[in-house]
Amino acid sequence: MSGTPSDSGPIVFVVDDEESVRVALSSLFRSMDVRVETFSSALEFLQRPDPEAPCCLVLDVRLQGSSGLDFQRQLLESDNRMPIIFMSGHGDIAMSVKAMKAGALDFLVKPFRDQDLLDAVSAALRTDAKRRETDKADAGMQACYQSLTPREREVMAYAAKGLMNKQIANEICLSEVTVKIHRGNAMRKMQAKSFADLVRMAEALGIGVKR
Repeated sequence: MSGTPSDSGPIVFVVDDEESVRVALSSLFRSMDVRVETFSSALEFLQRPDPEAPCCLVLDVRLQGSSGLDFQRQLLESDNRMPIIFMSGHGDIAMSVKAMKAGALDFLVKPFRDQDLLDAVSAALRTDAKRRETDKADAGMQACYQSLTPREREVMAYAAKGLMNKQIANEICLSEVTVKIHRGNAMRKMQAKSFADLVRMAEALGIGVKR
């Protein structure tokens, strides 16, 4: 394996069993100030801890011992959503279609232009950065929701269904004033800037389905 691990900045992983390819790609990415780590096998790559920075995987479709497509399936089964760019010297339409249907971002047939690979990697890193931002926001929303009391969650769900405070009060046998307090608490704890924002959060959390 080559590379200089760090705790920040995007990183490109290369898995290819040909040393000359690993060296060439490492040099290419380093010339563009892109961090890179190379691996000779899928097993070697799997021994590396999951990175916290945006990343992508440049993967040879034909590896010793197993195919890149098999490795892609293994990553999907383990819920690893790292963007994948396939390389192949023996690519065909059926193989590329299979890879893309399984979620690969690109499929480059060797020999390819350096710029084509750099463009694909840039797009993959942007995709992964956006995914990580979304995951972080979703985790924050889940944490806010967990801070609600059972009654506040109940009121939030009814409100997201479109019920007015009076209607909610009738549904759960509380006073309208109490419902208003619970609703206000839910808005504050969920950090909702508006009622529409609260409804959006409820839908994202899978609650407040329209009647």
